[in-house]
Amino acid sequence: MLRSLPRAASIPTYVRGPSIRSSFRLSKSSTPVCVFDVQQQQQRRHAISHAVSNPTLAGIEKRWEVMPPQEQAELWMALRDRMKNDWNELTLQEKKASWWIAFGPHGPRELPPPGEGRMIFGYVVATFAGSAVVLCIIRWLARPAPSTMNKEYQEATNAYLRSQNVEPITGLSSEGYKGKGQVQSRSKRD
Repeated sequence: MLRSLPRAASIPTYVRGPSIRSSFRLSKSSTPVCVFDVQQQQQRRHAISHAVSNPTLAGIEKRWEVMPPQEQAELWMALRDRMKNDWNELTLQEKKASWWIAFGPHGPRELPPPGEGRMIFGYVVATFAGSAVVLCIIRWLARPAPSTMNKEYQEATNAYLRSQNVEPITGLSSEGYKGKGQVQSRSKRD
């Protein structure tokens, strides 16, 4: 009996009882899991039954971004627990704060800074100008066009294809063909 006394003393008084005592057969290093559940339920009941104070909610729109994340989470959890009950019991401040935290312009819904559109437009124009400069430099440094890329050579290619009767059904050698054939470049004289 004396050996069980320290164990019984570590169990809170609201948990002790003949029906519950048997569920606390634990090793010395572990803590009873049921105790934490009971404490969490009591904290929830306490949080639900009391309104969040007005000074805590006053000016939440201005203070939300500078609040530490832990404090933001605690406030949101308290409001969430209050919203699980009848919404008619919520104060006007709690309703406003809940709406603002859930849907207000903060975090990913924050409004863009002023002048952001002009800045993006400037970057797009600068990118196009830079690509045009690069294109001009590449064309300036490139070799001249090959000798086959002129109108006279391509017309000669068309005449050769007709003489060889290439594509007699739908192509260049067919009756009534009105397409350009191989011609796609300007004349050498232009």
